[in-house]
Amino acid sequence: MQGAARRDAAAFRALYDATSAKLFGFALRILHKRELAEEVLQESFVAIWHNAGGYQSQLAAPMTWMATIVRNKAFDLLRRSDASVEIDSEQFDREVMNALQDPRATPIEALQMSGDAKALAHCMAALEGLQRQAIGLAYFHDLSHSEVAAQLALPLGTVKTWIRRGLERLRGCLAKLERA
Repeated sequence: MQGAARRDAAAFRALYDATSAKLFGFALRILHKRELAEEVLQESFVAIWHNAGGYQSQLAAPMTWMATIVRNKAFDLLRRSDASVEIDSEQFDREVMNALQDPRATPIEALQMSGDAKALAHCMAALEGLQRQAIGLAYFHDLSHSEVAAQLALPLGTVKTWIRRGLERLRGCLAKLERA
């Protein structure tokens, strides 16, 4: 990651070679279409290249940071295309059982393991990109509002407002899904 931050193409290639298969699989699980997952993976690595200098190892592991980028890009694509993603419940249950038995499951993979998580992911996808990122940093990476503001290079008041309003939207969305 440090090499990519220095714009070292060979280091970035090594990072790509080491992580692209897993990140592609993650995108494919969200999108269920190979061509969409490939598109998201490409967009994600462009974002990783451009944002590697802002990566902070004390906030998240490199793979978690990159997987968050892939996840956000995948949800952005779904929102842009207004496509509804159907989950093959038998395959999903099998993946959940495998992930539960895998002690190396990442926090993001663990998050995908329940119906509540699917509902949360659906509602998170409805949020604006930076608002979703602020909430993700605060709750999935356990950062304070001031740490989120520093990470996103935004005023603290803006971050607090985005998180508060985003949580209100999430509550409403989750309540609507629960009633359905």
